[in-house]
Amino acid sequence: MNGDLTNLLYLVTIVTFVLALRFLSSPRRARQGNQLGAAGMVLAVVVTLAQDGLEDYAWIAVAMAIGAVIGLVGARSVKMTAMPQMVALFNGVGGGAVALIALAEFHNLAQEGGPAGEESVSILLSALIGSISFSGSLVAFGKLQELVSGRPIVYRGQQYVNGAVLLAALAFGVAIVTGADRDALVVGIILAAATFGVLFVLPIGGADMPVVISLLNAFTGLAASAAGFLLHNNVLIVAGALVGASGTLLTLLMGRAMNRSIANVLFGAFGSVQAGAVGPAAAEDGRSVRSTSPEDLAIMLGYARRVVFVPGYGLAVAQAQHDVRALAELLEAKGVNVLYGIHPVAGRMPGHMNVLLAEANVPYEQLKEMDEINPELPQTDVVVILGANDVVNPAARTDSSSPIYGMPIIEVDRAANVVVVKRSMSPGFAGIDNPLFYDPKTSMLFADAKKALEQVTQAVKNL
Repeated sequence: MNGDLTNLLYLVTIVTFVLALRFLSSPRRARQGNQLGAAGMVLAVVVTLAQDGLEDYAWIAVAMAIGAVIGLVGARSVKMTAMPQMVALFNGVGGGAVALIALAEFHNLAQEGGPAGEESVSILLSALIGSISFSGSLVAFGKLQELVSGRPIVYRGQQYVNGAVLLAALAFGVAIVTGADRDALVVGIILAAATFGVLFVLPIGGADMPVVISLLNAFTGLAASAAGFLLHNNVLIVAGALVGASGTLLTLLMGRAMNRSIANVLFGAFGSVQAGAVGPAAAEDGRSVRSTSPEDLAIMLGYARRVVFVPGYGLAVAQAQHDVRALAELLEAKGVNVLYGIHPVAGRMPGHMNVLLAEANVPYEQLKEMDEINPELPQTDVVVILGANDVVNPAARTDSSSPIYGMPIIEVDRAANVVVVKRSMSPGFAGIDNPLFYDPKTSMLFADAKKALEQVTQAVKNL
């Protein structure tokens, strides 16, 4: 395939990627965005394979077949609760692939007289950032999958150790840039950077993994863009830059949504979890919680004018997204206005609640972001919190001594009635008590979200 045709088709691919990102900004067109992006990637792969001088098609076909089967089976079989783990794992694989490309290209260039200055820098960045993304994503996967403790893992002198490992990786890189051409140097960068990636993510609490996943996704994009310069591939440069830019922006937005700097998320060891009591409990100042039953909640919902559901990770764990939609449809048939309040960092990955509810075919127009739903809450009869905790904690607004003070929340305490569906009184990832639970207008329904919603739905039918 000649160069002009290749560049034209690559330009078409780049346009599809840009449009795919544009479509993904709206839940209504997200499916089209995914399909358009996938079509662009298929075109990019076909054009690349059609280049002159490419050999070993059989091995390429075998590798593509293996990867396609793993990706297809993994994506179709994964549960919604494990979606964050899958995203972290796939992102890590991308970073690892870029690091291996850097090693292979360095080996080839070394046999041809050594890499040029700009090629050495590209190799350094690809191997360094790709390896950090690979190992960091694996640790994030382990924390989300509970193979590694979700609590921050810290030890004395940790920052010094991290700095020493990173300096070692950079030292190998400097040797390459100054003209050394031994493969062992790139291997040293990869191993040191991979070690740093592990040490980098271990001190971060499991509930901060959405921010970490977003940041590591940006890392993978930057590594891929650097590899594009190494391979002189415009599609890889642009695609990597798009991923890097969007991932960085998303990371900053999520930090803002928690009223925390990215440095605090990455280095604050925030997220120690305290054990909580099971069932109704009393606060230290004598306040107590008020329990309710599925039948009482059904009466409240059945005679309400507006109901807002606020989903959290507990809804995903219970796999109750279809049950909340069934209950919402039943209430709508009775003339109740139903909305869903979505906090940007609810769940375990960016947009987790949106994806969860979209799987249950909840109408897009009912999904309201935090800034949209808060003005509606003073006119709301009942708010039902399904597994959320810190994102509805009024201490973020009223208690200046709270570690989450200033964090934007869904202001459910402004509604007429609040019902919290959760298994126990255990705190959220911040490890602090939630005064909402002791508010006189709040009732607690201690149960698994799926079981509770099934019972409430049946009770509403019997009204």
